[in-house]
Amino acid sequence: MKKIAVLILAFSCCLCEAQVNENNDKVYQCLGSTSCCDVCSLTSITQNLGAMGEKVTNMAEKITLLEAKLQNTEKDVLELRSLTGGTPKVAFSAALKESGSGNTGPFTTATPLQYKRVFSNTGNSYNPSTGIFTATVKGMYFFRFSMFNNLNPVPNSVVSLMKNNVRLASVWDTSGSDGNDMGSNAVVTPLEVGDNVFVELQANRVVYDDGMNYNTFSGFLLFTT
Repeated sequence: MKKIAVLILAFSCCLCEAQVNENNDKVYQCLGSTSCCDVCSLTSITQNLGAMGEKVTNMAEKITLLEAKLQNTEKDVLELRSLTGGTPKVAFSAALKESGSGNTGPFTTATPLQYKRVFSNTGNSYNPSTGIFTATVKGMYFFRFSMFNNLNPVPNSVVSLMKNNVRLASVWDTSGSDGNDMGSNAVVTPLEVGDNVFVELQANRVVYDDGMNYNTFSGFLLFTT
């Protein structure tokens, strides 16, 4: 009986009343002795620590997610920089003959000149087998071409810079008694992807060239649009 009485007394001393504060956290109010209050305080602290631990865990998970998003954002920024910061490079220059000398033409119809001796072709947009430059980048371009004729027996040269089927500029010499005349012209023009630019020798006309490379065709991208 004595043991039962001691247990009842100890139990009554350790009664605590659980209350809920404004933060919805449980607060234990001691209803017994001082030692009982110590037990209740430890219980309350333990539960508070447990709740804080859950909050810290949630915060850590959120931080991990934010770090992952930040890494993805940094990758996107680098990709954008590679696209916008890396300006396309397009430039070419070529002369009419790879070797030898003599006239090119006449042809019965207007014919694109094939500039075979390629000095440069950054971007590979110029095709020496056809003489045609094809835009692979939308933008503003600069083109220049030159023409040279020889007295045979009179000057008979007309060449035009063509954009698709539209004539942009021309150089000609079809009269006079002097030989070895030369001329050039240039344009700045916008191009869409797929536009073709070439130098066209007009029907029944000729141009002369040799190792001095008088007849040239060059162009390059000024800026994208």
